[in-house]
Amino acid sequence: MATKTNHSPVSAAAILSRLISTENDIVTPAAAEGWLGIKFEQRELDRMHELAVRNQDGLLTPRERTEMENYRSVGFLLDLMHSKARLILKKHRGID
Repeated sequence: MATKTNHSPVSAAAILSRLISTENDIVTPAAAEGWLGIKFEQRELDRMHELAVRNQDGLLTPRERTEMENYRSVGFLLDLMHSKARLILKKHRGID
């Protein structure tokens, strides 16, 4: 008889964080520098702001709510990649 376990689903960020390990040399310093250059364009920042305002006013459509959540998820993953990139560069530069 199988036993049930109550495990929370592993987030996409947790999986990505394990893949981008700073303990190995999979990501080169050049690649890490490139990751730091990935940013939202101004029109996307403006759209995120618009969605946030509409959300505060309770005016989001279901499609806009999904769009806002997608921006939030991508932003979180981008922040994670930037953090990992900075750690990789720090490690390769020998800065403590």
